[in-house]
Amino acid sequence: MTKAGTTLAAAPAPARAVRLPRRRGVELSLLVLAVLLSVYGYCAVGLARAGTVPPGAVGYGAGLGVLALFAHVAVRLRAPYADPLPLPIGVLLNGLGLVLIYRLDLETPGDRAAPAQLVWSTLGVGLFIAVVLVLRDHRVLQRYAYVCVVAALVLLALPILFPPVNGARIWIRIAGFSIQPGEFAKVLLAVFFAAYLAANRSALAYTGRRLWRLQFPTGRVLGPILTIWLVSVGVLVLERDLGTSLLFFGLFVVLLYVATGRTGWIAVGLLLAVLGAFAVGRLEPHVGARIEDWLHPFATIEAGQGPNQLSQSLFAFAAGGFLGTGLGLGHSILIGFAAKSDFILATAGEELGLAGLAGIVLLYALLVERGYRAGLALREPFGRLLAVGLATIVALQVFVIAGGVTGLIPLTGMAMPFLAQGGSSVVTNWAIVALLVRVSDSARSQYDGREAR
Repeated sequence: MTKAGTTLAAAPAPARAVRLPRRRGVELSLLVLAVLLSVYGYCAVGLARAGTVPPGAVGYGAGLGVLALFAHVAVRLRAPYADPLPLPIGVLLNGLGLVLIYRLDLETPGDRAAPAQLVWSTLGVGLFIAVVLVLRDHRVLQRYAYVCVVAALVLLALPILFPPVNGARIWIRIAGFSIQPGEFAKVLLAVFFAAYLAANRSALAYTGRRLWRLQFPTGRVLGPILTIWLVSVGVLVLERDLGTSLLFFGLFVVLLYVATGRTGWIAVGLLLAVLGAFAVGRLEPHVGARIEDWLHPFATIEAGQGPNQLSQSLFAFAAGGFLGTGLGLGHSILIGFAAKSDFILATAGEELGLAGLAGIVLLYALLVERGYRAGLALREPFGRLLAVGLATIVALQVFVIAGGVTGLIPLTGMAMPFLAQGGSSVVTNWAIVALLVRVSDSARSQYDGREAR
C-alpha cells in the first residue's frame, strides 16, 4: 500500500525467451529414410529384370548416403534453424529419378543416361553445399539484382547461336558436352524480380492510373521489369522454348501479385496467357502440332500410323492402375526418345501406379509449401518474394509437365524437377533447394532468443 492508500501494480515479469528447436535430428532421420527408399528401388529394378540384386547397389547406396551426409553437415553448421524437410525431399526425388533412369537404361544399352545423371547430381549437391556454406545471408543477393538479370539474358540468348535440337534452340552442344542455359537463367530472374519488386512494391501498389477496378502502376516503375520480362520471353519464343516462356510468365505474374496484393494481376495474367497461347499456336507450326496432338491424342492410331508419344504416355498411366506393375516391369520405353526426359513421369505412373504417383506429387507439393511457409514467415520483403518465387518455379514446372504428359494441357518439353534426365535441370533444382534452406533458416532464427509475445 502507498501512503495515499492505493495499491502499487506489480511490475510485469519479463517474458521468457523463446528457444526454438533446431530439428537437425529429424532431418538426419528423414535423410536415412530417403536413401534407404532409393536403394530399395534400385534393388527392386534388378530383382525384377534379372532376378538378382544389381552389383552396384552397395556403391549406389554408399554414394547417395555420403552426398546426403555432407549436405546435412553443411546445413547443421551454417543453417541450424533451417526447415528439416527440403533437403530430404530433394534427396528422395533425386534418388528416385536415378532409379527410373537406370531402369530405362536397361531397355537402351547403347544409350545409358544414369551414369551422367549421377555425375550431374553430385555436382548439384556440391552446389547445394557451396551455397549453404558461402551464402550466410540471402539478402546479399539483393545487391546483385542487375548483375543477375544481365547474366540471365545472356544465358537465354546463347542457344540462338547453336543448331536446334528436336525443334527447339535451348541447348549448347560442344564436343559431345551439352548444357541448357535457360535452367540457370530462371533462378537469376527470380532473384532480379524479387529484388526489384521489393524495392518498388509501394509504388507498384499505390501509384498510377485506375482503369475500371484495376490500378496500373506508372510506366517509370513498371517499365523496367516489364521490359526485362518481354525480352526474356521474346528470346524464348525465338528459340521455341515455350515451356520456359510459360514458366517465366507465371513467375512474373505471381511475384507481381505477392508484391502488390492486388488480385487483378492474376486476372490480367490469365488473360494474356490465353491470348499469347492462341497467337503462338496459330503462328508457330511446332507449337500448333503439339496443340493438335493434345486435342486429338489418338488421331495417329485412327489413321493407321501407330500411337504417338502422348497416346503411349496415356496407355502407360492406364496400365499402371492403382498399385502399378512394379519397378522394372512396365513398357513405357515405347514412348520413344523422350521417355527418360519429358515423359519419365509416365514410367513412374505405370510402374508405381496411382498410389506411387500421388506420393511423388505430394513430395513436390510439400516442397513448395515449405518454400511458401518460409517466405511468409520473413519480415523483410526481398526474402519473402525470393522464397515465393523459387517455390513457384518448382510448382509451375510440376504442373506444366504433369499436365502435359497426362493430356491436361499441351506438351511443352520441360524437365520434371530431379526426376528427369537433364544435368542443367538437376543442378539448378539443387540450387533452389539450397536457397530455400537458407531462407527458412533466416525465417526461424529471427525468432530465436526473442521475447515471447
